[in-house]
Amino acid sequence: MTKKTTRIPVFQTIKEEAEFWDTHDFTDFLDELTPVTAKVTLSQPKEETITLRIQATLKKQLASIAAEMGVNTSTLARMWIIEKIRQVGGV
Repeated sequence: MTKKTTRIPVFQTIKEEAEFWDTHDFTDFLDELTPVTAKVTLSQPKEETITLRIQATLKKQLASIAAEMGVNTSTLARMWIIEKIRQVGGV
C-alpha cells in the first residue's frame, strides 16, 4: 500500500496560496485537514455599553455586511468605531 501524497501544494507566497484557493474548493481537501481548537482571550474586557439609535434600513445593511464577514453585527460596529477613532488620531 502506498502512502497518499498531499494534494495541497506548498506555497512560496501568500499571493500564490490565495490564487490557489480562489480556484479550488477546500471541501475537496477535507481528508487532508487537521481539526484545531482555538481559544480567544480579549486583552481588555468590554466593560461599557452604549446605546445607538439608527434607522432600521441601516441596521439591516450593517447586519448583512457583518454576516458576509462572518462576525456579529455589534462586533462589526465596534470594529468600525475603533478603526475610525484610529484614523482621526485616537486610540
